[in-house]
Amino acid sequence: MRSMNKILEVQSLRKYYGKGGSITKALNGMSFQVLEGEFLGIMGSSGSGKTTLLNCIASTIRPTEGRILLKGEDIGRLKGKKLADYRGNKIGYLFQNFELLDNLTGWENIMLPMAIHNIPEKECRQRIQELTKYLDIREVLMKFPAQMSGGQKQRVAAARALVLEPEIVLADEPTGALDSKSARTLMEKLAGLNEEKGSTILMVTHDSNAASYCSRILFIQDGILFHELRRRMPEETSEEFYERIITVLAQLGGGSANVL
Repeated sequence: MRSMNKILEVQSLRKYYGKGGSITKALNGMSFQVLEGEFLGIMGSSGSGKTTLLNCIASTIRPTEGRILLKGEDIGRLKGKKLADYRGNKIGYLFQNFELLDNLTGWENIMLPMAIHNIPEKECRQRIQELTKYLDIREVLMKFPAQMSGGQKQRVAAARALVLEPEIVLADEPTGALDSKSARTLMEKLAGLNEEKGSTILMVTHDSNAASYCSRILFIQDGILFHELRRRMPEETSEEFYERIITVLAQLGGGSANVL
């Protein structure tokens, strides 16, 4: 049973760009909560504010107004060591284009955040072995990124994002650079981590198939919440949830093919 404890709260979040009469309201008063162990998807058309939202939560950009709380702590007030700890330990970030270091092997890429945070070597090896076995990437650990397929690179990147056991994983279009088979494999693994390990995941995606693995989806438009869908667990299949997602995307305008 999923926890009812709030892990993340977004309160009246606004992010404006420009000045005077040329202000762009990327986020215009958005509020929502994420529960521990939830797999939350964020969808919306190009320019709707979903990437800006993720970057605000990641603390890479500062909102104009509003607050973001992780377990009750206002991340906007974090500075120095506490901010570094938030970015390094409290959140894990899974990028669309992998962002692996080309001169490091798969093992070394996964090990890097643990080395930065001085995790004991024995614990490092135990965590990496467990994660890489689950993600089915042990055969590429001694390979460099150029020797891996796109799906293997993204699963190595997922292991790197998860290895410090963050309180929440932020995934930015994680299937965007993958073929359909690799995308399905990745989403099955992420969904399994969410269900079996209780990992909390917040994913921005344009991919309706990827979104169908989520337990809840927020649709945003023009910087505000447009609609919310909850998967009817456990009876609703991902295929049935997919059909409901498509219906909402059509209402957003232009159908799923135009939702980026």
